[in-house]
Amino acid sequence: MCRNIRPLNNFEPPATNDEVTAAALQYVRKVAGTTKPSQANQAAFDEAVSEIAHITRHLLDNLVTTAPPKDREVEAIKRKARAAVRYAR
Repeated sequence: MCRNIRPLNNFEPPATNDEVTAAALQYVRKVAGTTKPSQANQAAFDEAVSEIAHITRHLLDNLVTTAPPKDREVEAIKRKARAAVRYAR
């Protein structure tokens, strides 16, 4: 899975539409194998991002959990620590 796609469920405050769209864009780029589609494929690319973002928002709105919400700042610190270990030279 693409490392740029981060979990969006169970955060306080909930994931924003921008975060959902960014995740959808990363997914479509990965599946399409390109970061910038040709002009001939731009409409299909944009439609896919829009539909996946919509479905992702629907999924996030309907998921139920009993776990306490995660803190974005704490999770960001954990990600940075993992990256520092992974890319340490």
